[in-house]
Amino acid sequence: MELSKVTALMKATALEFAILAGHLVLYPSGIVAERLSPTARAADRSADPSTGPDATIASGLRPVVLLHGFVDNRSVFVLLRRVLTRHGRDCVESLNYSPLTCDLRSAAELLGRRVEEIRARTGHAEVDIVGHSLGGLVARYYVQHLGGDTRVRTLVMLGTPHSGTTVAPLADAHPLVRQMRPGSAVLRELAGPAPGCRTRFVSFWSDMDQVMVPVETARLDHPDLDVHNVRVSGIGHLALPVHPTVAAGVLGALDAGGPVAPGAHEGEPGAASVA
Repeated sequence: MELSKVTALMKATALEFAILAGHLVLYPSGIVAERLSPTARAADRSADPSTGPDATIASGLRPVVLLHGFVDNRSVFVLLRRVLTRHGRDCVESLNYSPLTCDLRSAAELLGRRVEEIRARTGHAEVDIVGHSLGGLVARYYVQHLGGDTRVRTLVMLGTPHSGTTVAPLADAHPLVRQMRPGSAVLRELAGPAPGCRTRFVSFWSDMDQVMVPVETARLDHPDLDVHNVRVSGIGHLALPVHPTVAAGVLGALDAGGPVAPGAHEGEPGAASVA
């Protein structure tokens, strides 16, 4: 291995340990579910009687739902949430799913219920979702198999094992880990046809992600989906939700004026890399 690559790997690993230490400090604060955003800022009752007494007119940008990864909680998004709210996203909410969850599909159903609650409470027809690691797979299952594509405009995934990861083979005792293995039933479902899916998918993958094995598994390649893959250089798995460059990329993905070219990849029109 070249010296430059060794140096970059050492820097990325040191950053991962530093982020892990900080996250362990914040983790207890994310165990309890957060307070829900008030409705007053996001929706107003319509004064036009022709729209009906229960009609609402949503104002502002779409709500953003943040979904954490395996054995994690909403505290992983402390910095990203701050960036989003600072740039005009006045409704940013995190969903915690139990570490005792044994089926990705159950977590996707929970996400669906939360999205419906947010839509009813805010008056917005659509939301955006940002999922880290397993959270990205959960959100993707909701979009592809539970009708979420009519509710989710943009799904941003950070270090998500779309093709499965082989890291930590001893962790297979947990059912969720088995569902993240190459060839699992869930991944086969997600790889199946998804004609007419309306959601935009943006998948950030890092060339130094030591949890995604191989690293390219965090690229999403699906012929039926509107996909934009973004390669991130020099950071690891834990850094993806907290790195300022990635946060800027997430903002750009959520604020994009229109859909990117379907099936876009690095080196093709509509794709990008950040370092």
